[in-house]
Amino acid sequence: MGFAETFKALSDPVRRDILGLLKKERLSAGEIGSHFDMTGATISYHLGILKKAGLVFESREKNFIYYQLNTSVVEEVMLWLSELKGDDSDAEKE
Repeated sequence: MGFAETFKALSDPVRRDILGLLKKERLSAGEIGSHFDMTGATISYHLGILKKAGLVFESREKNFIYYQLNTSVVEEVMLWLSELKGDDSDAEKE
């Protein structure tokens, strides 16, 4: 996972909304699509970008593919941002 793909994926509000849905539970593409006014192909496009960034992963069950949030990548991004920001004790030293 590269941060470039991650931030590209996070830059789109639809993809952020999809991640918000997946935060609660795993969903099929159809279930995700029911929350948006767009074609299935467009939902698949957004899911593909999220998968490429490592933000979601899929699992197959019978005839369905379910998507779920990859929390380890989200945690990695949050850790990096937190380190970039620094903590309050760093500001007091300056």
